[in-house]
Amino acid sequence: MTENRTADATAPLVLVVDDEAANLESVARIFQKEGLRTATAPSGEKGLEILRQERVNVLVTDLQMPGMSGVDLLRAARTVSPDTEVVLMTAYGTVETAVEAMKEGAYDFLTKPLKRHNLVKSVRKALEKQELVEENKRLRARVAQLSKAGGIVGASPAFRAMMDIVRQAAPSSATILLLGESGTGKELVARAIHDLSHRADGPFISINCAAIPESILESELFGYEKGAFTGAAGRKEGRFERAHKGTLFLDEVGEMSPAVQVKLLRVIQEGEFERLGGTHPVKVDVRLVAATNRDLAQEVREGRFREDLYYRLNVVKVGLPPLRERSGDVLLLANHFLRTFCEKNAKQLSGFSRQAQEAMERYGWPGNVRELENAVERAVVLSRGDVIELGDLPETVRGAADAAPASRAIVIPIGTPMDEIEMRVIHETLRHTGGDKTLAAQLLGIATRTIYRKLDREKAESP
Repeated sequence: MTENRTADATAPLVLVVDDEAANLESVARIFQKEGLRTATAPSGEKGLEILRQERVNVLVTDLQMPGMSGVDLLRAARTVSPDTEVVLMTAYGTVETAVEAMKEGAYDFLTKPLKRHNLVKSVRKALEKQELVEENKRLRARVAQLSKAGGIVGASPAFRAMMDIVRQAAPSSATILLLGESGTGKELVARAIHDLSHRADGPFISINCAAIPESILESELFGYEKGAFTGAAGRKEGRFERAHKGTLFLDEVGEMSPAVQVKLLRVIQEGEFERLGGTHPVKVDVRLVAATNRDLAQEVREGRFREDLYYRLNVVKVGLPPLRERSGDVLLLANHFLRTFCEKNAKQLSGFSRQAQEAMERYGWPGNVRELENAVERAVVLSRGDVIELGDLPETVRGAADAAPASRAIVIPIGTPMDEIEMRVIHETLRHTGGDKTLAAQLLGIATRTIYRKLDREKAESP
């Protein structure tokens, strides 16, 4: 084995295997000039030894060699170094064999005589694919760690700030008011509050106040006695009774009528209520979590919501950030939904293509997390490959990619840690350069080895 020691020690390693010494050295020099580390081997057997000893990013091997052929080496590489991408070099007469080798897992094949541009392009694309696969693995691992907390996924500063309040407030008995746009995941947060509270062993009952007609909402909340109205053939427990010793989640609480607001206020103040048609109070021990996408303070000013009820509900206020303000969470959530819908539809997809990732990050997601969830489900159902491609995403999301300018701004929320800002800028620049770290380093005004070092450190710190 010979190795280029002038390249950055953190640069990717390309292993060149060829029994023709002149071609071996010529190909190795091409990669050395590209700033890549190179190792060479004159036979398949020697190449396999290197694969066992080193972490090889890309294997470039001749197809026809005495002893262990390129196809044999490819099969062995799939076993001893499955993350290594393989590019085959072949003469015109063996193209059919090379195509068969693609089915064995080779990334690409090139015909001799080799053209420098094609060779470099092929290896750069193989490195980009490897980086994408590793990034998807890191995202899935991160999702697995984050989703342990009740299925809520996120790591952005805005999301962490929200969850800090949730974790502090959950163990208390205080009523919590969740404020946020539609689709931001208010019920998931309410469930997390319940799971993190001392009532976790009790029931979690939810009701959407906007989805139930006003005439029925009161009986759904408080129940009724036999004969309370036409059709009331027997006593029925309401949601408050079912939530005894647990948590009741009132979604879209701003849609309640004034009459129901009065009765809700009494329950909060006295801890008791009367069923419709009843004459005896029913005592309950319930923790309330309410949610709305309305501005309740404005509703109070305009006389549509009781001021005393508003202050009873607004003991601890938690604002749920829209997805457009959760920088970095889109891909985490997308991978979470990908795993969910792959299991549901019995599909095996490894992640998202680079173009799909960029489109999802550029899109504004006016429907928030719910819209992203629906988009990923659609993509999983329509996908025909092993990754989600740009064309699998809804037209609105694809349109964001088409309209994106060549150079774009990065929105970073106030309070984002400097290390996180630095890594986001590096990742966004790499997307802009198509994964070319040398060009990215030039644009950022730093050394290429600095990018490799920071990416390696990020990878080491990932779960």
